Amino acid sequence: MFETSVTLPAVRRRVMVLFFAIILAVAGLIGRLAWLQIVRSEKLYDGAWEQWNRSIPARSPRGSIYDREGRILAGSVTVDTITAIPAQVEDPPGAAKKLAPLLGMSESKLLERLTMERSSIYLKRKVPPEISKAVRKLGLPGIIFTPEGQRYYPNGTLASQVLGFVGMDEGLAGLESHYETQLQGKEGYLLFPSDNLGRQIPHEVKRFVPPKEGADLHLTIDETIQYIVERELARAMIEFQPKQALAIAANPVTGEILAAASKPDYDPADYEAGAEYWDLPPVNGSFEPGSTFKLVTLCAAVEEGLYNEKGHFYCRGSVNVGGHNIRCWTGSGHGSITFLEAVESSCNPAFIKLGERLGAEKLFGYIRAFGCGEQSGIDYPGESEGLVFEPGQVGPVELATSSFGQGLSVTPLQQLMVVSAIANGGDLMKPYLVKEISNSEGKPLYEREPEVVRQVVSRTTADKVTWLMENVTLHGSAMNAAIEGYRIAAKTGTAEKVGPTGSYIPGEYIVSLIGFVPAEDPQIALYVSVDGAARGVQWGSQIGAPIFKRIMTDVLNYLQVPSSKGRESPEIKPVKVPDLRGLSADEAAAKLETAGLMLRLIGEGQHIVNQTPKSGATVPRQTQIVVYLSDTEEENSGEIKLPDLRGFTMKETGEVLTWLGLHLQAEGSGIAVEQNPDAGTPVEPGGAVKVFFEAPVER
Repeated sequence: MFETSVTLPAVRRRVMVLFFAIILAVAGLIGRLAWLQIVRSEKLYDGAWEQWNRSIPARSPRGSIYDREGRILAGSVTVDTITAIPAQVEDPPGAAKKLAPLLGMSESKLLERLTMERSSIYLKRKVPPEISKAVRKLGLPGIIFTPEGQRYYPNGTLASQVLGFVGMDEGLAGLESHYETQLQGKEGYLLFPSDNLGRQIPHEVKRFVPPKEGADLHLTIDETIQYIVERELARAMIEFQPKQALAIAANPVTGEILAAASKPDYDPADYEAGAEYWDLPPVNGSFEPGSTFKLVTLCAAVEEGLYNEKGHFYCRGSVNVGGHNIRCWTGSGHGSITFLEAVESSCNPAFIKLGERLGAEKLFGYIRAFGCGEQSGIDYPGESEGLVFEPGQVGPVELATSSFGQGLSVTPLQQLMVVSAIANGGDLMKPYLVKEISNSEGKPLYEREPEVVRQVVSRTTADKVTWLMENVTLHGSAMNAAIEGYRIAAKTGTAEKVGPTGSYIPGEYIVSLIGFVPAEDPQIALYVSVDGAARGVQWGSQIGAPIFKRIMTDVLNYLQVPSSKGRESPEIKPVKVPDLRGLSADEAAAKLETAGLMLRLIGEGQHIVNQTPKSGATVPRQTQIVVYLSDTEEENSGEIKLPDLRGFTMKETGEVLTWLGLHLQAEGSGIAVEQNPDAGTPVEPGGAVKVFFEAPVER
């Protein structure tokens, strides 16, 4: 029999192996524990937190938007969003049935949401307080409420195209979109612990982390100036019945935009109904400017020493350039005139001559130096660049037409900054809409300072062109823009309108006026234009000038700008009314423009058969002469076809109806907005016409 025995050294070796194995295992466990507790602790903690806790977002209130004087233009109120936690809803069909009539949703849609395999689901966001209160009364398990900001615009449509609007969660147009990052703030949340099925753990505490409010915008826009501008644009829509009317105003020294608008516009509280009017045409739109653009050619010619107001020019009514006959607006021509008179009367051939003297390289160098053909960099989305010929595209015809504002396209904003540069001594300013951004406590986060892009012309040139623009107001086509006691630098424009096919639309024009006041110390520069007026003569002097005057008169009053001193300021002197009978509307407009009178048309036909005031009467300059158009020379034989009286003042309406042998029954005050019988209705002499008057409103 053999016996085996284990020697002591062998036992020791086994013990040592076992010992080291245990040491390695313990070290591995310690290392693993360290890896989990130290290296991966944060990630695992976050994962556990997500498993055992549920969060429901609480949207941050948007920052407010104020005008330059601190008046609120857009703000937010807190409303409830109704949310469901499906795992906590005890009776989904019953809850859906109770909620459906209150939330205006179908039971099937609600039931689908209440039974989703999700930690939480929105049922309806941003509900009115009365609905939230009614849902709370139901006391349904699993239905909770989180606060959200609801946007509101206290002034309705005022500045709607500047402000833009907000969708469910973000700004979608205008400044609301451009400054989304600053306005949106930081999202908060409602946090509660739950089990693995998403049910809230009893007796555990919910935690609400409030959202952080967005920053506030303080605009350069002045609410009062904006209101004055929009009121007059609304009046122009009634008076002239155009496709569009727009205006933009700025401080020419700083580049701050004081007002910008177009009509028609929209209500940001119901933005889907006005989708075609979301853009801001003074910034987003461009078109051929017409004679207001002659100021660029004039600045270039003066700066280059190629303009002499005492030099003579002979206007034959047209000029042949490259085989193309380009007409002067008079048709028959101005005859022998000085270049000063050419500026005052806006003679196209004279400006073609100035363009030829400059040559394409110099003229287009100034056009681009003034910022045309490129974005200005204004803080607004979708700014248009316009369209300016490249050097290789400029032939004799392009040079000629560009010199008087046809063939190229610019934005109203670009034109305004050109005139602002003339007003401030030659500096092209960068326009802007937001002057300050502050937090909810009012602490400034960003402040904007005026920025000079470049000096385009010398102060000597700017002063000379200002003087020439004053002459246009005193003696030329802008006489109807004159305001007694103030020196006004202005220029009218009447541009042919380009259609979708690229050709000009017969009989359709964009009429405009641009200028600044007071000429000796500019406080405000303003551009107005009216597109495709269906009533009245489409001349800048007859449509643009009176709108400009009405806006400027009230703005000067509001800003308390003292009357001008120094050079002659316009006086509204009396003039004798010419005889307009037998003339066409355009012939009458040309005759009244040189007299500083305005023309209003009623009736239908090719020739004027009567007028009020009568010829020979002495009236103040800028008086409106109302004329009656007809295809016959007979005046009130038998029935009278009732004219369209919308846009007339009560006094004018009464005069017209008296002249027609009719009586006025007036209701309200302001301008005529409705009449009974309607325009075109035949009425017997001696009958009464009921006319409703009201102040122009933003529609």
